[in-house]
Amino acid sequence: MNRKLLIILLLMVWVVACPAQTIRNSNNSAVARIDNDGTVRNSNNSVVARIDSKGDIRDSNNHLLGKIESNGDVRNSNNSYMGKVESNGTVRNSNNSTLGKIESDGTVRDSNNRTIGYARGVPMQWAAIYFFFRFF
Repeated sequence: MNRKLLIILLLMVWVVACPAQTIRNSNNSAVARIDNDGTVRNSNNSVVARIDSKGDIRDSNNHLLGKIESNGDVRNSNNSYMGKVESNGTVRNSNNSTLGKIESDGTVRDSNNRTIGYARGVPMQWAAIYFFFRFF
């Protein structure tokens, strides 16, 4: 499972108080940054996506990629259901299979419980978007 999708799904509900939060891979290397306005930047500091206050997820050209709803449902640009981020951090696909989990300390695990990254200080919904859109 590619790692970009998880981090992007958990990035939506709350605005982060700090200027930016760093997303790290399993080797603790910085792979992305999420600004407090929902701008997602890759390790080269290029904007790869934005998540607005309504939950819309847009690419760097402002094309709608999808949406995270307040209940944790994730939908693509055609409004088709892609999966869900549960309140406990579990990320599920449209077949209800577990893609991974964001733990309360920000550790990101894949479906085999392997640590694939860290998203400390990043809202769970924003970080989980990674599983669906694979930005990092």
